[in-house]
Amino acid sequence: MFERFTKDARAVVRGAVEHAERAGAGTVDAEHLLLALLEREGSRASFSLAALGVAGEGRQSVRDAVAEGRRRAGLSRADADALAGLGIDVSEIVARVEEVHGVGAMSGEGDKGWWSGRRGFGREAKSVLERSLRTAIAHGDRHIGDEHLLLALTTGGGVAAEALADHGVTHESLTRVLYGGGEGRAKAG
Repeated sequence: MFERFTKDARAVVRGAVEHAERAGAGTVDAEHLLLALLEREGSRASFSLAALGVAGEGRQSVRDAVAEGRRRAGLSRADADALAGLGIDVSEIVARVEEVHGVGAMSGEGDKGWWSGRRGFGREAKSVLERSLRTAIAHGDRHIGDEHLLLALTTGGGVAAEALADHGVTHESLTRVLYGGGEGRAKAG
């Protein structure tokens, strides 16, 4: 599958691995893919994000939303609300764990010394990669670009999709920007 990835898509995957390594995460997760996408410039995904208002401070706001989700052990707000319906207060649990173990203790990051090998891809990240292939095929594209990775992130649920949706980046809005035709189509210069 990686042979079909464009230079930009490969850079996103490499960037995601670097994010995971810097954070000390055991696996590369969907959130790492999103963080790497937010760093891209001059690509179809970056133009699409800018067209939807996620540029400059908007990118930082998405990063902050991802960090908050990771702080909740990767639980989206929808997950936290569902648990609240069962009487489980995720905010209280996070506060207690962080009181004892420090801020970010539930993120699964920060234990940098336990493994020095290559980072594997977690279940959600693998799913994003698979959906990006299906998305490219569905649109008749012969390659998998960073725009396909971004589209795939919007369809999987979880922290990354929630952070994007909160900033107006949904599968529908991205599809309009990328494939809406003519002047609405995002193009890398």
